[in-house]
Amino acid sequence: MSTPASRLERSRASLPDARPSGPAAAERLARRFRAVRDRTVALAAPLSPEDAQVQSMPDASPAKWHLAHVTWFFETFILERFEPDFAPHDAAFRVLFNSYYHGVGAQHPRAQRGLVTRPTLDAVLAYRRDVDARMQALLAGSLPPDAASAVEALVTLGLEHEQQHQELLLTDIKHAFSLNPLAPAYAQRWPIAQVQPAPLAWFGLPGGLVGIGHDPGLDGAFAFDNEAPRHRVWLEPYELASRPATNGDFAAFIDDGGYRRPELWLSMGWDWVQAGARAAPLYWRRDGARWLSHTLHGVVEIDPHTPVCHLSYFEADAYARWAGARLPTEAEWEHAARRLAGGVRGNFADRGAYHPLPPAVTGDTQPVQMFGDVWEWTGSAYLPYPGYRPAPGAVGEYNGKFMCNQFVLRGGSCATPEGHVRASYRNFFPPDAQWQFSGVRLARDVG
Repeated sequence: MSTPASRLERSRASLPDARPSGPAAAERLARRFRAVRDRTVALAAPLSPEDAQVQSMPDASPAKWHLAHVTWFFETFILERFEPDFAPHDAAFRVLFNSYYHGVGAQHPRAQRGLVTRPTLDAVLAYRRDVDARMQALLAGSLPPDAASAVEALVTLGLEHEQQHQELLLTDIKHAFSLNPLAPAYAQRWPIAQVQPAPLAWFGLPGGLVGIGHDPGLDGAFAFDNEAPRHRVWLEPYELASRPATNGDFAAFIDDGGYRRPELWLSMGWDWVQAGARAAPLYWRRDGARWLSHTLHGVVEIDPHTPVCHLSYFEADAYARWAGARLPTEAEWEHAARRLAGGVRGNFADRGAYHPLPPAVTGDTQPVQMFGDVWEWTGSAYLPYPGYRPAPGAVGEYNGKFMCNQFVLRGGSCATPEGHVRASYRNFFPPDAQWQFSGVRLARDVG
């Protein structure tokens, strides 16, 4: 995700189907381009140049690198191909800010991105401004119909790619700040007010033969290639929990010896617990009788009614077993999301909370928080759907080659840009990954 690259850096798409282009479509695309690109810079604005340089672990990247890599994408895959008299902003950037696209050429080692002190942050921002101006000129110009259609498809892909890196920027800086003894805060406003607990309820679904995968009529035109092709899956009747597990729920698991009971853990999970002497989720620490947690708002006391996050698959699976339940399959999760969730609404990054929130409603009539707040682990291995074929060429180096040793998560998180996810969206991570906003919703069999 070798040490696996992050899911967000890897989970890209084949090109979306070409759509009719024209002046109005080009202007809409140009507006979206400006909005997404400006949003990335705004997310980096609270960071000092020193903050933007740090790389806290091989699976994370410096904020400066994120700012440059997404710019590299537009320069390499669009300007290089379609801009008249193309010349690179800096020829060295082609290797320096390539992530894993072997079809494009060499890459700087992932684990050494934090050592790249030059170019400076100011130079990276200047790179962005230069590429943005050239992209806007390209979008405003006249291209042959086939080229215009290809540019539209590539820009759409590039913007979805950049939104994934917006999420990475937040999760990576949170991890970096957690290692700073001064406990710096990325955001100042603590978003959680006192709420009443939402009791756990169960919603039954009949199962049967159901359609799974991207449906343009339901999910919109764009999808990553791992969301297709749409296909049918047989589901036995099952029940899904009304809400994600909370910090209070997981604290009860800890208090009952959850991290000391090997019978609750997969064998690899128990080895992982023992090797790391793990006793709580990532970012939790004891302070007398209470639990504190590092957040993007600094160190706070955990709120018992907020969805627990930063769980590995191993922790989510052990908690489900302790609770007398299991993880839903990804097909069950998608089926329930389409039938019960009432649309893709939730606490996403655009809200500015940058932290899971307690549910606003009790979940008496439908499951709550299926989108936003925390990515929800499923029990499904990340594998290709029947008939899946990776896209040809360098932009196809997204999903197929990573379909090994990962598990699927669904729903998005408080760090995910609003409008980026849908019911068919497949996130994936190795089972020991914790630094993303990953949580758990229980399922159980009927009968």
